[in-house]
Amino acid sequence: MVKVEDKTSMKVPHVAVLSSLGMGHVIPLLELAKCLVVHHHCHVSFLNITTEASAAQNELLHSPGTLPPGLHVIDLPPVDISSLVSDETPIVSRLSINLQESLSYSLKSVLIELGKLQALVIDLFCSQAFEISKDLSVPTYSFCTASAAFLALSLYLPGLDREVECEFIDLESIQVPNCAPVRIEDLAEEVRNRKADDFKWLLLHFSRLPMATRIFLNSWEDLEPVSLKAIREHSFYHQIPTPKICAIGPLIKHDDVAMTEADVECQAWLDKQPLDSVLLIALGSGGTLTAAQLTELAWGLELSRQRFILVARKPTDASASGMFFNVGGDVNDPKAYLPEGFLERTKGVGLVLPSWAPQLMVLRHPSTGAFISHCGWNSILESISHDVPMITWPLYAEQRMNATMLVEEVGVAVKLTGGPEKGNIVGREVIERVIRMVMKGDEGKMMRDRAGELKDSAQKALSFGGSSYESLSCVVEEWKKKIMP
Repeated sequence: MVKVEDKTSMKVPHVAVLSSLGMGHVIPLLELAKCLVVHHHCHVSFLNITTEASAAQNELLHSPGTLPPGLHVIDLPPVDISSLVSDETPIVSRLSINLQESLSYSLKSVLIELGKLQALVIDLFCSQAFEISKDLSVPTYSFCTASAAFLALSLYLPGLDREVECEFIDLESIQVPNCAPVRIEDLAEEVRNRKADDFKWLLLHFSRLPMATRIFLNSWEDLEPVSLKAIREHSFYHQIPTPKICAIGPLIKHDDVAMTEADVECQAWLDKQPLDSVLLIALGSGGTLTAAQLTELAWGLELSRQRFILVARKPTDASASGMFFNVGGDVNDPKAYLPEGFLERTKGVGLVLPSWAPQLMVLRHPSTGAFISHCGWNSILESISHDVPMITWPLYAEQRMNATMLVEEVGVAVKLTGGPEKGNIVGREVIERVIRMVMKGDEGKMMRDRAGELKDSAQKALSFGGSSYESLSCVVEEWKKKIMP
């Protein structure tokens, strides 16, 4: 049985938060849950999908002493999906099938046991919850863990799919209403192929967004003013109709877990380095490179002669998202796959960490000067919130779209382009040149200054009276008014 303290007499809203799998989804939804408890005095039940949950997800949600009073994690019972998915099932399909089976098996009974809820907050891939919550008369809010630009595209895609007969890849770009055009090469693979199961799943999730009472967005007004204005004002979005958009970010992870011995050593190494001199290379919780590309990256780092922290992960030629379902569970020896002698030649200049790094600690350290990032939205928000410019290395999902926005609209990043490439491999000469430009050149300084402006803007948005704080506070006040006296 799910036991929940009855706080309705104290006008404390009880909210359930439901995340899909993947650290990029779990982290921001968990941060929202903490924010609701700590800053807005709600009681929150965090519903955890346990089927195929990674070791990192389990550690995050179940480490002792990391959650504030009033926030409780409720594990949804695991389901057997072995006959429905395999390691070869594309990631969006695998996620969606998992969630469909998990939610249909237990969500309704769990929500009933929780008692009177003022709201259910779900992320994009949990859209099957809409029918269940409707049956129980629970207002349901969508949480977009990506950018406002991606949300605008998501809302536009079902209509575009009805209107356009050719393959999207045959178009030069997609003109999202009143937003910057999305180049076809920047589209996620799951969106490019309209015949694939992944696209059909995405279309289903996107088409359900109008069922939400509101859409929470992990961004803030100053970061994406054009996309936010388009969604709120353009006639296309009014006709859908689009729910009210509440920009409540940036909600990023804080250091809730005690530092490991390796984390302490990493911090001690950073403490010895000059201001803005270290380049962090970390490609997300699930990202992997091919063996050939990792070799070029290592040589580019060595040739640049810049200080660095490299989060090294065993390469794979199968999928750029190869670690998505196994974050925190791999066995990793960098000597087995980095170029021979690399660790010895870069000793003292570089620090190689297998699989994982205390990313927030590194980003906020004054020695850190730039970040080679896969451009997942969480990492972008963390980097900007600590005024660190980026070198973009997108791998999958909407990351290429994010990278273009960071370079062309936001002005805090540079792309790894402009030199000889073999196939899809970025050569070591290009990597060396771009690293030097960002770490030592005027362009890097300009990006660092711009990131500093946005850091101040983000802090203001989250503070009492700021746009993000007030946006969430207004919704909480609506919940309080609906509590029976």
